[in-house]
Amino acid sequence: MFRKNSYLLICLILLSGVAAGLVLLSTAPASAATQRLVLTGSSTVAPLVSEIARRFESLYPGVRIDVQAGGSSRGINDVRKGVADIGMVSRALKPDEDDLRAFTIALDGISLIVHASNPVVSLSKQQVVSIFTGNVMRWSAVGGPDTRITVVNKAEGRSTLELFLDYFQLKNSMIKPHIIIGDNAQGIKTVAGNRNAIGYVSIGAAEYETRRGMPVRLLALDGAAASISNIQNGNFPLLRPLNLVISHEPQDLARQFLTFAQSPQVRDLVKAQYFVPVDAH
Repeated sequence: MFRKNSYLLICLILLSGVAAGLVLLSTAPASAATQRLVLTGSSTVAPLVSEIARRFESLYPGVRIDVQAGGSSRGINDVRKGVADIGMVSRALKPDEDDLRAFTIALDGISLIVHASNPVVSLSKQQVVSIFTGNVMRWSAVGGPDTRITVVNKAEGRSTLELFLDYFQLKNSMIKPHIIIGDNAQGIKTVAGNRNAIGYVSIGAAEYETRRGMPVRLLALDGAAASISNIQNGNFPLLRPLNLVISHEPQDLARQFLTFAQSPQVRDLVKAQYFVPVDAH
């Protein structure tokens, strides 16, 4: 009788353990889901946010942050649709985007770039307009070699394109491109591979790649050097904020990440990507 009762007791204990395990398994996915953030948008902001995310994950084990590029327009649209928790946008928000809230994590500028072998070091605003609209077609007209200019333009949906058009008071239909590119990396590689090309990209991205040996040169604009120092002191005309945007009051994990991305804890990461920390401007 004692053996029989002992056997029944052991069976009950084992069944209880299995039941408890099933309960834990059934709740695990819901718990894991609350520890994941999705960020989409600007290819300028994405490399910096990826580094910030990696550091954040190291401080908060179990948290996973998915960073996807695709352009500022994607960041805006994905946040509005609820596809992403946070959007990455490399410009200020527009008046018709007042349903969103922006958190600036760094400052950047937009620079014209040419191949490092091109002797041209500076262009005026009018010269840039003439080149991109096809009125000036040879480098010799602006102090360069007697070769045909290859115009590299940005694709629709890129905030770099929007800021370029706004500053030079152009419409995209007025530009006569030979090549259309997407993100900064593609633009830099395109110009580095074509001695006659001219394009425009993030100053931070361009400085980062030139330090790594990429054969491109950042052009001065109306005498102002395209440099991190000129972004910091406000002396370069094409400045922009790098923003993280949300469509509603952030939940706990998103709020933690936004606070972290604006904190002194990531200042070294901002500078390592050749951007300007907000508190240094």
